[in-house]
Amino acid sequence: MGIMKGIERRYNILVVEDNPGDYLLIEDYLEEANIVRRLHWAEDFNTAKQFLTSSNNNIDIILLDLSLPDKEGEPLLKEMDLLSQNQPIIILTGYPDADFAAKSLTLGASDYLLKDVLNSTVLHKSIVYNIERNRILVNLRESEERYSDLFHFSPLPMWVFDRQTLKFLDVNDAAIAHYGYSYDEFLNMDITQIRPSADVKILEAGLETLKQPHSNLFHGETTHIKKNGQHIEVEVRSNSFQYKGKPAEIILVNDVTERNSHVDAIEKQNEVLREIAWTQSHVVRAPLARLLGLVNVLRDGKISEDQKDDFYGHIQKSAQELDEIIKGVIFKSQQIEINKKKG
Repeated sequence: MGIMKGIERRYNILVVEDNPGDYLLIEDYLEEANIVRRLHWAEDFNTAKQFLTSSNNNIDIILLDLSLPDKEGEPLLKEMDLLSQNQPIIILTGYPDADFAAKSLTLGASDYLLKDVLNSTVLHKSIVYNIERNRILVNLRESEERYSDLFHFSPLPMWVFDRQTLKFLDVNDAAIAHYGYSYDEFLNMDITQIRPSADVKILEAGLETLKQPHSNLFHGETTHIKKNGQHIEVEVRSNSFQYKGKPAEIILVNDVTERNSHVDAIEKQNEVLREIAWTQSHVVRAPLARLLGLVNVLRDGKISEDQKDDFYGHIQKSAQELDEIIKGVIFKSQQIEINKKKG
């Protein structure tokens, strides 16, 4: 008997792309990857909207171009996130923008791929990974039993809170270790007690948003307070589910205080580098131009012996001014090195 090969899973995929050439290329990649059950194409946002709100919507994943004729960029991504019914969205774009790539993940995108480096392997891996990750999150929301291992063995802080009372219902060991509260202390608190008082209204507004249809997933950054009073910057992911018959949220927290501190340090260093570049291209020119002019006059012998002392004085003054500018550049460069060591 021959050995039976496993059947590759295939998916229903919606491609939202206004460029026919790009669509054909994506279609070729998908055919090569051999993961398509049914492929749908929408050339603009309105067409995609009609399809996603129809009864025929059995899509597993959405491939989205960010520049459509009737909507683009952040507004497009927000609308598609609302329409997607928790279906993962992979952004396909020809414009590399690291800042928007990071932001898009907080707005609902599952992945961000550049068309210039796209191929069947990259697309296949991203589709399978994001569909499977999405499936896990959906199952987590639908069944409280499935969250147990992920929750308790997560190296990152996690907790569950009651959506009505905001009380902590469960916390994992990582949360206890990171925040400093005991398990019993957590269960006698609500989530507003680990937030700055000024942020409570923002928190309440965010919880109201989660009550809207298809808005049960959240990803963003905020500030938390440890038991010792330390403020930390955290990246938060949440998902709605039923916990022992109660509407609840499961929270995954990643402390990004150090990461953000490094980003701030890099921005400050870049500002110093811009100042150095401006100094070299502008401030240095003035004394240097004077020096060159004075040297040319001396070389041409167009001054008398009586004038030479004055010229030498001007040369010395310009040289000293140039020396001070160079010292300033060196000092700023040394500050960059000091900041790197501190970081």
